[in-house]
Amino acid sequence: MPDSIADCRFEVGNRQLVFGNVCSAIIHRALKNPETIPDLDLLETVLAYNFKDRALLERAITHRSWAHEKVAPGDERQARKLHNESLEFLGDSVLGLVVSNYLCDSYPGGTEGELSRMKHRLVSAPTLAQASQGLNLGDFLRFGRGEEKSGGRQKNALLADVFEAITGAIFLDGGLAAATNFVCYALRDELEGADPQTAAKADYKTMLQERLQAERRAAPRYTVIETLGPPHQRIFHVEVSWDGGSIQGEGHSIKAAEAAAARAALEGMRLDEAEINTEEADV
Repeated sequence: MPDSIADCRFEVGNRQLVFGNVCSAIIHRALKNPETIPDLDLLETVLAYNFKDRALLERAITHRSWAHEKVAPGDERQARKLHNESLEFLGDSVLGLVVSNYLCDSYPGGTEGELSRMKHRLVSAPTLAQASQGLNLGDFLRFGRGEEKSGGRQKNALLADVFEAITGAIFLDGGLAAATNFVCYALRDELEGADPQTAAKADYKTMLQERLQAERRAAPRYTVIETLGPPHQRIFHVEVSWDGGSIQGEGHSIKAAEAAAARAALEGMRLDEAEINTEEADV
């Protein structure tokens, strides 16, 4: 297994140079017809990995909607042999192992909470979807007609799924070292940018919940209080409440407003602690 991202890059460096010359327009032209088998040679170049068993790669890029169109109605067992959901399940675990190993090596002094927050960000659906977009994986997916029409190639959830499925397929084909190379290659920017401080700032909700749990208090509750502005410029006001109080935050999405409220709650708790400590020191 490589010791660092630099090692991973060295092992796939030649393939990265090839991929750098593959433009998105060529990929789109090569895969214009969704009924044809995607160009697996091109896909292997994109992935910087050559499969010994190409059937695994085909399965990894096959959505269940395509599989169900190819088997008898109701033949779920046969469909499962064609689509990528079991590979996705496997890839999720392999990805978690690779990322956890990297984080433990990179931050040997990190707390369990810090490592968990960094891992959570690195294996989250938005991160994996972004990595899939960077590799143009959506262009290689095999969808059924309905999913194709509904824009499946641009859906973040499905792009994250195929990233996991490909990780699982590479693990089965080449073992953990090959899967590690792929993950380090595909997530290199995200892995290099991971650090405890950034992860903590991006995950105030988790920090608030962990703090309350550590004090054996009930989990916080989030409620949308108000929504302002036109549809394209919404501002959401969310209140977070817990057994010790409540406070509001705002943002352009409910998720952002919840994070702002959680951050305000944490800051308020720190101020309260500082005041208590000052009073105790005066006594």
